[in-house]
Amino acid sequence: MSSSLFANSAFSHSTTNNVSLQSKTPFRNFLTLSIKKHYYSYANTLCIRCSINNIQRPEYIPSKISDPKYVRIFDTTLRDGEQSPGATMSTKQKLEVARQLAKLGVDIIEAGFPASSDADFEAVKLIAEEIGNDEQGYLGHVPVICGLSRCNKRDIDKAWGAVKYAKKPRIHTFIATSEIHMKYKLKMSKDEVVEKATSMVAYARSLGCDDVEFSPEDAGRSDREFLYHILGEAIKAGATTLNIPDTVGYTVPSEFGQLIADIKANTPGIENVIISTHCQNDLGLSTANTLAGACAGARQLEVTINGIGERAGNASLEEVVMALKCRGEQVLGGLYTGINTQHIIPSSKMVEEYTGLQVQPHKAIVGANAFAHESGIHQDGMLKHKDTYEIVSPEDIGLRRSNEAGIVLGKLSGRHALKSKMLELGYDIDGKELEDFFWRFKSVAEKKKKVTDDDLIALMSDEVLQPQVVWRLGDVQITCGSLGLSTATVKLINTDGQEHIACSVGTGPVDAAYKAVDLIVKVPITLLEYSMNAVTEGIDAIASTKVSIRGEDEHTVMNGSTGQTLHRTFSGTGADMDVVMSSVRAYIGALNKMLSFEKLVSRYDKPEDSVVV
Repeated sequence: MSSSLFANSAFSHSTTNNVSLQSKTPFRNFLTLSIKKHYYSYANTLCIRCSINNIQRPEYIPSKISDPKYVRIFDTTLRDGEQSPGATMSTKQKLEVARQLAKLGVDIIEAGFPASSDADFEAVKLIAEEIGNDEQGYLGHVPVICGLSRCNKRDIDKAWGAVKYAKKPRIHTFIATSEIHMKYKLKMSKDEVVEKATSMVAYARSLGCDDVEFSPEDAGRSDREFLYHILGEAIKAGATTLNIPDTVGYTVPSEFGQLIADIKANTPGIENVIISTHCQNDLGLSTANTLAGACAGARQLEVTINGIGERAGNASLEEVVMALKCRGEQVLGGLYTGINTQHIIPSSKMVEEYTGLQVQPHKAIVGANAFAHESGIHQDGMLKHKDTYEIVSPEDIGLRRSNEAGIVLGKLSGRHALKSKMLELGYDIDGKELEDFFWRFKSVAEKKKKVTDDDLIALMSDEVLQPQVVWRLGDVQITCGSLGLSTATVKLINTDGQEHIACSVGTGPVDAAYKAVDLIVKVPITLLEYSMNAVTEGIDAIASTKVSIRGEDEHTVMNGSTGQTLHRTFSGTGADMDVVMSSVRAYIGALNKMLSFEKLVSRYDKPEDSVVV
């Protein structure tokens, strides 16, 4: 990243222990970078430490920020992130993710696209009602709750109908501005696009929404002069935030930084709004582009947990936030965020569990190998001083190498110890949920000497945070081996308490069990993905299974950007010490998610397809 971000910059040395970089290009005139040298007594080398400053979050005003160095974090995990194939979450899971995002301290939660489906509308409304008025977030912070809409009255009405219950509601509306999008997708002239954008921004304001964000889709490939014009008109119409999307991940950091700088310099009225970035990762540059945009003057950054999203994903929240925390004071102009970084790991694991999208081991910040050291030279350095090979402390992001309270959970642990541990992991459960989870925990603890944090997270996802129960797993009996076909007998219980039993054969135990489930449920589906991982090491490890399915007659969605009709897919997770039981739990979880979604959709009379962007 650095070679692109700091190209064409000149180093100038002063008489102090500072090294400053002054840009030769217009973009970098916005930034004077200061690298403070920190010398340590144990070595004669230059070491840069991650800054850990707890700074008060500025009061939220839609169109301005009192501290010019503060950067708002706009999380779109529940909207853009959920557009990843198979990442569909239940309403209950979305609510839990939103609650975790509030604990994380994000400034704005884009809770969904209310017009895309009635299920999404209900989820956004619930998040606005509960999370948008709950002061239990980081330091009492209540996030802005945002709903996405296209530039039409129906979408905007839906968005406002869902988010208006929040203490701080926002409508985010967009329309494409690149030549290729206007010509082939919208089939509209530039004047028509400007008129549509300005009239719909004004309409959103007329509903009583004082916080309106406008995005010119595919801004990275749009004509600059046209971009300045439409943005200026959107400001006149009442937009408070202007989001600049690199929709297809086409730009490079120096190019995107220059785009933000040019918009800041040439758009009339730009001083009265917040500039935002939204960078896709098609070329692997989303984090670098986002940071370049921030250096050039953007003060809202749109990101997702684990970088999930359409195609190659979005800028990763954890990467952007930790880059600002680690290097912001030294080389990024003192920029900072209001994120409680100790909730990064819990947030990452929650999103990974609920979406079924596994984090790659070498993923920056949250990957399994991010703080692992196998090389002998590295291990030697770590033993002598951990700063030799770690620029971020794992504790800063919520990764604890040992239990600080000294609590080790096992078969003799009680409810209070379990509840305390779950709160530490970011899960607040009580009542029946705690009781159900406790007995599931005890059943595992009877078989394992020690139940780890990862075990608890897997069990939490499998037991408590499953979708609405349509079918509940009763019993499974398997006969398998090399002497014949595998046979499975499965008992499921429906919502009326009636037991249904089926038996089937298959090429293996999991295949036989899935076919037995199909005989009971009688819903034609296609299994798209199946994966299993050991949550921890050892022969007694819990197996975590993730599956993705699609119903053959399932509700379709239309991609608002491409117009392509897609089949909605559903993921499920399961956890058990028995690999077959784990597999069946995951399969039933995905089925329940699909069936409960169908029930929600069927409550509404809506013949048209849903739409997503």
